[in-house]
This record gives sequence, structure tokens and C-alpha cells, in this order.
Amino acid sequence: MRPAPLPEPLRTAPITRDLARDSGVPLSRLERGDLTVVTRGVRVVTPPASLQARAAAFAAAMRREDHAFSHVTAAILWGLPLPTRVEGQSDLDVVWSTRRGRVRRDGCIGHRGLESRAVSDHLGLRVTAPADTWCDLGEVLRRGLTRDDLVVAGDAVANLLGTDPEAEPVHLMAESLHRRVRPRGKVMLTEALALVRPGVRSPMETRTRLMFHRASLPEPELNVPVMFEEGGWMLEGDFVWRRQRVIGEYQGAHHATIRQRGVDHSRRLLAEDDGWTFLELFADDVFTRSRRIATLTRLGATLGVPAGDLHLW
Repeated sequence: MRPAPLPEPLRTAPITRDLARDSGVPLSRLERGDLTVVTRGVRVVTPPASLQARAAAFAAAMRREDHAFSHVTAAILWGLPLPTRVEGQSDLDVVWSTRRGRVRRDGCIGHRGLESRAVSDHLGLRVTAPADTWCDLGEVLRRGLTRDDLVVAGDAVANLLGTDPEAEPVHLMAESLHRRVRPRGKVMLTEALALVRPGVRSPMETRTRLMFHRASLPEPELNVPVMFEEGGWMLEGDFVWRRQRVIGEYQGAHHATIRQRGVDHSRRLLAEDDGWTFLELFADDVFTRSRRIATLTRLGATLGVPAGDLHLW
């Protein structure tokens, strides 16, 4: 016999026993094969296709005030860039109050210490706040995160926190880290935090900036306006060394279209006509050793850094 149709609200929402009972649905209906068990006590009509949907289904099985999504799960929900090897984990990270002990539930990785973390309502879910989410990534180093990955995620967190005009993003992140008692990965987090800068707009901009840092090049301004010498706005540069009148532009995939290449060419001509040196930077300039050495050598010479002072690898 075909299962009885469910009321409309239950066709799209995670179904718990309480919700079924309140909707007048017999509990025996929850045992039919057309429903998918997401976690103990929760069923859905359509298997969740995204991490957000899966988290919403898990949240239905837990007391709202007693948990929050954390670590990698929170980072993904906040849109923090993570390497594929980490982002692709199947289990959800959930942090509970210490007084409850470690809660074990299939499909999730349980953590303790909710009371020491700030929590935000985000996407309809309880999620650890961005600064605390970043600190929790120190516990993920064993899953394959590196210091550079922490800096990339930290730059993204700094931008999220930077929407508050009263906040100094890196200071807020440092406060969150210092509130922790013997946090895992503290040394790596502290090193990464010293390299975090607000204003970076993509993971590859961060990795390019870190390349400059390792080579002992002067630190550029990030995504700042550049004015014509006689006054007036000319362009916004990804990396700007104002004193040396050098602009570096990272050319990601979206720069590959004919239209965007035309825009980039016009910007370059404007800068060069005004006496600036304009350097285009690509992924191979960061990841391929021969290209990296050539790029850093050329940029060092342009910035007036003696070749012997460069750290090339």
C-alpha cells in the first residue's frame, strides 16, 4: 500500500515525532520507506542536498539552547574558504555545553565548551560566531589545515567582522583566542593571526600576499584607491606600494573573459601613463617555483629591494 501523503509543512521540514504528532500524523507513518532518516529522531521527505539543509535536520533533533554548529561546519556556513580536503568532510561539527559531557550522535563530531564561545543566529541555525569559529580551526590542523589555510580563513573572518564600524577585526580575533584555556593549535593560530589583514577579497589574494611576506618584500596596501598625480580617482589596486608607485593585480578566473581583459588593459594603460608600474599576477606565479622566483625577482627589483635581501624558495 502506498504511504499516506503528508501535510504540506512536513514535506519540506525536518520531521520529528513531536512535529508529526502536532500535525495529526500517526507515528507509524514515520517508519515508512519513503522517508529518509537523517539522524536519530529526524526524518525528511527529500534527502538534504546541502550542508545547511543537513545541519537544519540535525538541529531539529537537539535542544536549541544547548548546542551550536562549530569548527569546519561553522566555517562553511559562514562562507570561510577552506581547502577541499577539509571542506569535504562528511560529519557535522557540533559543540555542546561542558556540563552535558561529550554527546555522541551518528553523523556528527561532538565538542565541548559551548559556554566559552560566542554564538550567532545565522541562516536560521545556532552557529559559533566568526572569531570563535576561526579559533576552533586550530583543532582542525590534524585534519589537514596549514598555517596558510588559517591565514586565508582569518582574512575572511576579518572582513566579516569589519562590517562593524566600532570593531577592530584582528583585535576581536585576538580577544577570542586569549579567552581560551590551552586551546589546541594555539602556536599556529598565534602565528597566523599576526599575518591576518582586513581588506583581502579572495583566498588567492591572501596567498599572493603571503608570498610577498616570505620573500621579505615591503608589505603593500590592500585593495585601496589610487589617485591620478594631478588628483582624481584612477583605480582600485589589489596590492599597492604607494611610495614606489607600483601596483600588483591578481588575475583570477573572472579576468579571463574578453570584456574583463579589455577593462584590465585600460586600467593598466591609465596607471602606466601616470607613471605607475603595473604588474599582473597569476596562480602559476604563486604555485610554480620557476614562475614564483622570476616574479619575486622582478618585483623586488621594481620595489628597489636588493636581490641579496630577497628570500626565494
